[in-house]
Amino acid sequence: MKKSLYSVLIIILITISTFLVLSGCSSSPKQFDAKADFETLVSQAKGTTVSFYGWGGDDQLNKWLDTVLASTLKDKYDITLKRVPMDIDQILSKLSGEKQAGKQDGSIDLIWINGENFYSAKENGFLYGPFTQKLPNFPKYIDENATEIRYDFGYPIEGYEAPYNKAQMVLINDSAITPETPKNTAELLEYAKKYEGKITYPALPDFTGSAFVRNIICDIVGYEQIADLEADKETVKQAIWPAIEYLRELNPYLWNAGKTFPATSAQVQNMFADGELVMDMSYGPYSVANLISNGTYRETARAFLLEKGTIGNTNYIAIAQNSPNKAGALVAVNEILSVEIQASKFSELKSLPVLDNNKLSTAEKELFAKVDIGKGTIPQDELLAKRIPEIRADLIPLIEEIWLEEVVGK
Repeated sequence: MKKSLYSVLIIILITISTFLVLSGCSSSPKQFDAKADFETLVSQAKGTTVSFYGWGGDDQLNKWLDTVLASTLKDKYDITLKRVPMDIDQILSKLSGEKQAGKQDGSIDLIWINGENFYSAKENGFLYGPFTQKLPNFPKYIDENATEIRYDFGYPIEGYEAPYNKAQMVLINDSAITPETPKNTAELLEYAKKYEGKITYPALPDFTGSAFVRNIICDIVGYEQIADLEADKETVKQAIWPAIEYLRELNPYLWNAGKTFPATSAQVQNMFADGELVMDMSYGPYSVANLISNGTYRETARAFLLEKGTIGNTNYIAIAQNSPNKAGALVAVNEILSVEIQASKFSELKSLPVLDNNKLSTAEKELFAKVDIGKGTIPQDELLAKRIPEIRADLIPLIEEIWLEEVVGK
C-alpha cells in the first residue's frame, strides 16, 4: 500500500514538474484578444516567435531581415523573428492544406504577398483581417486613401494586408552605347529599328516581361480603358488589341526577330551586361545602382521612364488566418511601418518607402533625404510622379495568354 502511494506521489510530482518546465519554455502568446489595445498586444507578444514566410531568393534582403529587422524586434519587444524562405505557391498550398485539415494554430504568422496571390489567399479565406486599423503606425504614416493602400492589383485590400515596400518599372540603357532614351512607344520602335536585334524582353509569364507588356498596353491604350474591364478573354483582347498590334510590329527588330524570347529577366540582364542587348528592364527602380556597384553594369548604365509613366506596385505583408501568434505578428508589422525601419530598408536595399511623405516630420524626412540612391537612378519624387497603377490581378493571366497566342513569332 505504501509502495503504491509512493509511486502515485512520484507520478504526480513528475507531471507537475513537466508542466512547469513546459510552461516556462513556451514561446506561445497568451490567448489572442482581437479587441485588445496595442499595448496589450505588445505585452502578449513578449517572448514569442513570429514566423515570416516569403520568397528567399534575394540575399541582400534576407541579410537585412535576419539582422536589422530581427534585432529591432528582439531589442524592442523580445520577439524572435523566424524567417522561412518559401515560394508563394508553396505557402498557399501549405495554408490550403492546414485549412482543409482544420488546423486552428498553423505554422505561418506573416506572409510576403501581393497581386494574384493575395487575391487567391483572401478569396479562399486564408488571411486574418481586417487588421491594419489595429496598428498605430498605419494611420500615423500611411495615406489610407491612396489607390495602392486600398487596392492590390485592382483587388480591394480592406485591411487584410499592410504595405511592405514599393516597386516601379524602369527601363535601362548604357549612355556610352546608346545616348538616346525612348520617351514613348513610338520612339521605342525607332530605337529597336536602329539597334536591330539588340532589344528584347523576358517571355511571359516572367514577372518583369509581363510587367513590360502591361506597360506597353498602358502607354498605347491607357490604364483607364482597361481598369474596369470584365475578366473575359475576348473582351480583354479587343480592348488591348492596338498594343498587341504594336508588339507584333516590334517583333522583327527584336533579338531573334521575336520568334522566341529569353526565359527570364535574369537572362535579359546578363545579355545586357555582356553587350548582347542595348536595353534592360527592371521592376526594382534602384536595381541599376546595385548592379553598377557590384560590377555587373558599367558606370554609364542608367534607368529611364516613359513620359506617360511606368507601372508601379506595392508588395505587402499579410497575416495567416490560423496564425498561432497574431499578437506578435501585429507588433512586427507595426514596426515594419516605422520610420526607422522604412529608412533602413531604403538605405540598405534601395526599396521605395511606403510611408506618406506628407505625414513625416522635418527630421523624419531628413532620414530619407540623406540616403544615397546610387548611380544611374531616378529620384524618388520623379518616380512617384510618373507612376501608373497596376492592372487588375484577374486580367493578367488573360493578357499573358493573349500575348502567347497573338505575339510570339507573329
